[in-house]
Amino acid sequence: MIVFNDEYYMKLALQEAEKASEIGEVPVGAIVVANDRIIARTHNLTETLNDVTAHAEMQAITAASDSIGGKYLKNCTMYVTMEPCQMCAGALYWSQINRVVFGVSDPKRGYRAMGTQVHPKTKVDFGIMEEACSEIVKSFFKKKR
Repeated sequence: MIVFNDEYYMKLALQEAEKASEIGEVPVGAIVVANDRIIARTHNLTETLNDVTAHAEMQAITAASDSIGGKYLKNCTMYVTMEPCQMCAGALYWSQINRVVFGVSDPKRGYRAMGTQVHPKTKVDFGIMEEACSEIVKSFFKKKR
């Protein structure tokens, strides 16, 4: 029996991060869930699209908004393998997403280090599958060096 919990959805986000890594993108993956249904499944595409804004979270917000036919993600949860940057946190703020769950913190470029806020009604949880989320990024950059 499959249990649809935070770990289940983070594993799917990690699969997206793997896809990113395979094409030379920084391995960050994101999933958006609404009413126990996946409405967006994305990963970083900044190199592929030659677009600095093509982070996994930005791609996920666009896909989820398209899926529900509206710009507000009030009844949605985003699972993302790494803490969003300030740009993505700003977009999450404007989307009014209900909840954000991320795996590993980013103490240098994460939104919390930059003092950026998500929407006051957005619940944030982190540390879900933190070790696996950290390892995929460390491994990617080790291969780059």
